[in-house]
Amino acid sequence: MAKFEADLDLCFSALGDPTRRAILHRLARGPASVSELAGPHDMALPSFMGHLKKLEDAGLISSEKHGRTRICDMTPNAFTPARHWLSEQSAIWEGRLDRLDDYVTNLMKERNR
Repeated sequence: MAKFEADLDLCFSALGDPTRRAILHRLARGPASVSELAGPHDMALPSFMGHLKKLEDAGLISSEKHGRTRICDMTPNAFTPARHWLSEQSAIWEGRLDRLDDYVTNLMKERNR
C-alpha cells in the first residue's frame, strides 16, 4: 500500500476542492475543451489552469492539444486506488463496529443477569 500513498494523497487533495470536483463531474459526461470547462467558473484562466494541472498531476484527467484547442478527458480507472483504499477502510471499521456491538450486547446480557 505504501507505493500508492503518494498517489492517494494527490487524488484526495485534488478532490478536496469544489471547482475540481465540478470539472470531474462535467468530464464524466465526456471530453471537453478547456474553454468549455472554464465557462461556468468565475475565475481567471491561469487560476483555472492551475486546477486542471492539479487534476492532471493526480492522474484523474488527461489532456491533449488538437490544433489550438486543448481537450481534457477523465483518465480511465483513475479512482481505482482511492476506491480500494476506501473499501479497505470500510472493512476495518465494519469489523471494529461489529466487535463493539458484540461487546455491548454481552455487557447488557451480564447486567440483566
